[in-house]
Amino acid sequence: MENMHAHDRTDGVADAGQTADSSAEKRHSPESRSSVDPLLRVPGVGVRAAAIAALIANVVIIATGGLVRLTGSGLGCDTWPKCTPDAFTTTPEQGIHGLIEFGNRTLSGVMLIIALWGLIAVYRGARRRRDLITLAWVQASGIIVQAVVGGMVVLFHLTWNLVGFHYLLSIVLVAFMAVFAVRAHAPGGPRARAVRLPTLILTHVMTLVLAMTVVVGVFATGSGPHSGDPSEVVRTGFDAEFVYHVHAWSGYVLFALTLVVVVLSLREYVGFRKWVVALVCVQIVQIVVGVTQARLHLPGSLVLVHMVLAAVLTAAAVATVLALKRPTAELDGDAAGRPAGAIA
Repeated sequence: MENMHAHDRTDGVADAGQTADSSAEKRHSPESRSSVDPLLRVPGVGVRAAAIAALIANVVIIATGGLVRLTGSGLGCDTWPKCTPDAFTTTPEQGIHGLIEFGNRTLSGVMLIIALWGLIAVYRGARRRRDLITLAWVQASGIIVQAVVGGMVVLFHLTWNLVGFHYLLSIVLVAFMAVFAVRAHAPGGPRARAVRLPTLILTHVMTLVLAMTVVVGVFATGSGPHSGDPSEVVRTGFDAEFVYHVHAWSGYVLFALTLVVVVLSLREYVGFRKWVVALVCVQIVQIVVGVTQARLHLPGSLVLVHMVLAAVLTAAAVATVLALKRPTAELDGDAAGRPAGAIA
């Protein structure tokens, strides 16, 4: 009788083991994975690559636009949408300035191709993700708006306010594309605050100061040299030295706030902390470049680097702000795996 009971217990354990193995196989089977809500999946490599390409392209177009201005090629093509009244392309008479300006214009076509890639990738691989679909359309429409504003800049002979608006529009597009890139690497669904309230508040204050610093930088550019053309171009009329100092002061305030956020991030989760560290590293490089260009009387090469770094800084700040929240599924998983009394 005891042997029979032992045999039954052995069979029961074996059946339980087989059931557990079967459950594990089901969890890891393709059928189980395919049953997960598509909204909660991280998009495929095609969507992620398209989003990264969109971000890089919008930073590159800032660099090429800066090259146009800093080489005095802003009126290399003296009309728009044509390059000359008689031709859509540059002519030998326009020289190197015409080539630089026309080359920058042709990049709009490349940007549209990348935008089309993003739309196709999102509709094919993440059609449940409304956020990604919206951002893909922002990219496509933003490129068209950028081209029109760029044309107005030429038609109104590089007035500082239009040139500045053109740059700010580019920065805004970089910010949106940074959202696109970050969201494309994360699951969809609801999100919840993942950091402490002081960290949340100070991060938003820091981001606001960054926006103010970029805007003051536009006024500084419009008050100094490098108007975009050797001829007389309308400038702000402000005292350039004063505007430069205001821009520098706002940059130092931004850096101080970021250092405080770095300290606060030591008590936050690693995903937020890594973006804060990246942000402060870019700021250090930006400050070094800014101080150096001021000491060297604004050489064009350093001004170009400063412009591009502002775009990179914007992207890093956007990623930092997005890291203030996490998908609720991730937060629930972390809570389930933490010991009692542990702090997120």
